[in-house]
Amino acid sequence: MPPPHLPTTQSAVLAIEAVAARHGRTVRAQHDIGRDRTFAGLVGPGGPDGELDAVPHEALLEFDGRPAVTVRLFIHDEVTVTVEGIAFDVDRDRVPGFLNALWSDLVHVKARTFPPSTTLIVTVPGEPSHREAIGVHDLTPWLAGRIR
Repeated sequence: MPPPHLPTTQSAVLAIEAVAARHGRTVRAQHDIGRDRTFAGLVGPGGPDGELDAVPHEALLEFDGRPAVTVRLFIHDEVTVTVEGIAFDVDRDRVPGFLNALWSDLVHVKARTFPPSTTLIVTVPGEPSHREAIGVHDLTPWLAGRIR
């Protein structure tokens, strides 16, 4: 079953805050609203008359506790989730499931000896795993504790 559609930045923020509350995390949110405050001002006019269909809205969400997590919601459904300094590009509709998996400890770090590599893997049930490479100097104590 696909995740529910989150058509706006505000709907995504509310869904993410609900997941954080279920896991006992507090959220600090910073909202940038309007063409003068977002990247929308860099792409030119939105409509045929130079009018935007909606007011652009971006948000940065920071969560307490370990792992260190931030979520940056851009316009046009672009989202970057950063876990202990490792950035993931996640579809807006899938961010609540990603965070739920992360805080439910469905996360591990795969380390290979040859060729040497380290990968952070977040396993979201019913979806493909999210994988990002970790540099040798990027291993934090939290990441090192999840090495398999």
